[in-house]
Amino acid sequence: MEHIEEKLAHLMRTVDDLSDVVARQETEIALLTRRVEMLMRREAERDSDPTGGVVIGDERPPHY
Repeated sequence: MEHIEEKLAHLMRTVDDLSDVVARQETEIALLTRRVEMLMRREAERDSDPTGGVVIGDERPPHY
């Protein structure tokens, strides 16, 4: 019986540790999701701005 109680205590500790890991990952995923959304909005705004000033491919810069 003591052996079973020891294993149960160990398993309960493992479940608690894993729960903490999942909670941290959930927070990190939420943060990263917000950052990706912000970057996508920023890129969409830059694409829609005609004065972006980004040289693409073989385009000549405006000073030529």
